[in-house]
Amino acid sequence: MPLPNYAKKAVFHVLRLGFRLTPMSAATRDRLRQRFLDRHMDLVPEGPRSKVPAADRERRPRALAAGRAIGYREQRTQKLPTHLPATLVAFYLPQFHAIPENDAWWGAGFTEWHNVTRALPQFEGHAQPRLPSDLGFYDLRSPTVMHRQMRLARAYGISAFCTYFYWFAGKTLLESPLQQWLDDSSLDLPLCLCWANENWSRRWDGRADQILIGQQHSAHDDLAFIQHVSRYLRDPRYLRVEGKPLLLVYRPGLLPEPKATAERWRQWCRDNGIGEIRLGYVQSFDRVDPRDIGFDLAIAFPPNNTTLKPITATQKLLNPAYKGDVYDWRELASQSIAQPEPNYPLVPCVNPGWDNEPRRSGAGRVFLHASPRGYRDWLRKAIDISRQRTGTASMVFINAWNEWAEGAVLEPDTRLGHAWLAATRTALIDTADEKPATATRPCAVIHVWYVDLLDEMVASLRASGIDWRVVITTAQEHADAVRERVTRLGLDAEIAVFENRGRDILPFLHVADRLLDEGVDVVLKLHTKRSTHRDDGERWRKELIDNLLAPQRAQGTYKAFCGDRTMGLAAVEGHILPLDAYMGANKDQVDYLVTRLGLPDACVPDTRFIAGSMFWARLAALRPLLDAHLGVWEFEDETGQIDGTLAHAVERVMTPVADAAGYTTKDIASLCGLPSAKPEQPYPYARRSL
Repeated sequence: MPLPNYAKKAVFHVLRLGFRLTPMSAATRDRLRQRFLDRHMDLVPEGPRSKVPAADRERRPRALAAGRAIGYREQRTQKLPTHLPATLVAFYLPQFHAIPENDAWWGAGFTEWHNVTRALPQFEGHAQPRLPSDLGFYDLRSPTVMHRQMRLARAYGISAFCTYFYWFAGKTLLESPLQQWLDDSSLDLPLCLCWANENWSRRWDGRADQILIGQQHSAHDDLAFIQHVSRYLRDPRYLRVEGKPLLLVYRPGLLPEPKATAERWRQWCRDNGIGEIRLGYVQSFDRVDPRDIGFDLAIAFPPNNTTLKPITATQKLLNPAYKGDVYDWRELASQSIAQPEPNYPLVPCVNPGWDNEPRRSGAGRVFLHASPRGYRDWLRKAIDISRQRTGTASMVFINAWNEWAEGAVLEPDTRLGHAWLAATRTALIDTADEKPATATRPCAVIHVWYVDLLDEMVASLRASGIDWRVVITTAQEHADAVRERVTRLGLDAEIAVFENRGRDILPFLHVADRLLDEGVDVVLKLHTKRSTHRDDGERWRKELIDNLLAPQRAQGTYKAFCGDRTMGLAAVEGHILPLDAYMGANKDQVDYLVTRLGLPDACVPDTRFIAGSMFWARLAALRPLLDAHLGVWEFEDETGQIDGTLAHAVERVMTPVADAAGYTTKDIASLCGLPSAKPEQPYPYARRSL
């Protein structure tokens, strides 16, 4: 009879405490841990469970499984640095073509795409299924696929693929794409091999149960393996480190005598014309000094070998039977960056996300809050760390290029397009010796619904005395009228046209996300506010515009932003209100956003919000909101709502977002040294919550 979960927890915690207190080497500790998990996985207790949302507030895309999100990027050419600051090597999965063994084990025609397409969102904000865009559901038996992948990788700064190699005592699986590379010299992106030397199990985790095909490690197998892969090592395109072919092992702890294996491989290569090789292992399970096992270097492999506090309990379930675990990807990146410098050769590795729900339906391991910008920042740091360790021969691995069923993907998808690849290229450009100049002008972002009010806003911008970059957003039905009015006004402005969804908020988030990547620092958010459901809508707009753009105020505010890098938001005095008093019908939506954005639990009580949705902002202060990549579908269809939509909730979390990013919110009068008139009580333009 299986133990109940509370008993498992007690037994497990006692065993873990004893294990941690017992002195032993890292290699012994790793070996014993894996032996325990192989044999006694049933003793590992379940993690904290999630919440079930109210039935009338379930947030799940029902019309479209793969809609675009804020932050979607089209493919774009951009020149890479002449000398790349690091060699970026992306792990590559070849399991995207049918083989007889998978047909027998999983059903006719099985490939990794079968796992990918069966995934469903398990909780609110769970971005599943994740589906490919430009490259489609490719079949690696087609020679054109790898050509397209390699062209794309080169264009965005990936220098090589590290492909998994499946060898089981003389039998190989999924080798045809590698054979294709070997036979076609026009496939010119370098490769290296990583022997996935674990059992192939039905659980997809290499554990000792439910084995489909197992390993038979031996001295004879070592020599047979190196002889087989030598044809790859000899190829001039094969990835080399200091002129030596690089060969990786996924789990050296499974080799009976890894040091002896390494020596056999080295001697065979010397005796057979390959010469010296470089041996590395992946820190998927093991964390030993590579030199102690006869290897040259180790490769970090996040998210494996990390211990994070789960955030499962804060999620609201769509599947009440969900038994997976949820973590914060941002903590994974921070933990990796903060690791102490090792006393052995370690190549850094970064991860663009992780979610193996497709492989483990209803029980996946999910890392929320991954974002291309967060990944870019991690990659920048990893490049710097690698350069400090190795000088000019720096190398960074990426986990991974195409692990679609584990949510670790650089290839373009339907939700964010080429955003992950663009972030990769940006990190290389930012860490190169030659760096491009960034934008300096403030940008006014105006959402135009009432076209006749554009004249008023343009006049105020021109009178402010600031050299603005102007971006106008509008809906398709008003696009022609806006273009005509802009021409008549002689205004130099960019015009971005969006679906009429999310009022002024969603178009602003689309534009703000792009401007942040372009290097714009400070923006002024405006919109042609009429509030036709109110008698005083015109007064409200004019009061905001006058107090945002009067020359003394506008110039003083911009100067304050330039002089204080902690400034995040600035709004008109009297229009910064206590959120709890003006929550209206937005509490459920605000609660959803707090979880969806991964904001601290205590960020909303006693906070303030900017009424009227016109303000100055440092775009970096909005990153928690932009990096959440809210889906377009999450914003309701426009039906004349005056409260309670996601757009209204976004308006109310701007200040908590800036706080979470480490920035302040101030009123314009205090910034400019002006007397602050006592705000009207109660606030005239909104009703207090009961």
